[in-house]
Amino acid sequence: MAYGARKQDGPATLADIEALSEGVVGEIIDGTLYVHPRPRAANTDILTGLSSELRGPFQRGRGGPGGWIIHGEPGIRLAEAPEFVPDLAGWRRERVPRGIPDGSWTLVPDWACEVLSPSTRAYDQRIKRPFYARIGIRHLWFIDLEARTLSVSELREGHWLELGVYGEDDVIRAAPFDALELKLGELWPVIDTSRQE
Repeated sequence: MAYGARKQDGPATLADIEALSEGVVGEIIDGTLYVHPRPRAANTDILTGLSSELRGPFQRGRGGPGGWIIHGEPGIRLAEAPEFVPDLAGWRRERVPRGIPDGSWTLVPDWACEVLSPSTRAYDQRIKRPFYARIGIRHLWFIDLEARTLSVSELREGHWLELGVYGEDDVIRAAPFDALELKLGELWPVIDTSRQE
């Protein structure tokens, strides 16, 4: 199966996503349907670890400031994009007083995190990164499993400002979760990079 943008007669709809085969993720951005394979085990492992590190102190307030809702693979529906799915996303709690919605999110997240993989790298950087800036996501993290790095960016005047690129040996405080240290080496999965898709 070919991944990437799908040719459509008109703007893509939710029906196009519902018609996709199992194991395929679809997103609609600016009327175009983009498809890619479900995340690999290594992607899921690092996202689970990062989510666990952040949710305790930032969502539940255990050893940290609280004040966030962090959600893995949230389906988000906006007028500009009938369906898109960051790998991880976070909302400041004061913006969502009722908590996680019963159904899709309809509110732009304050933070998004994407894991770059060979099949999604160009899409995440060329399509989603500028889209996230247009809709006003304030903080964006890219995890690169091959390079074993975390890139942290902040939206300033409509453009991404890269705050830093960190390696697996780094202990960091990264916006917007800079209230606590993250030891990146503890998050990295043990993976065989010679057989990645």
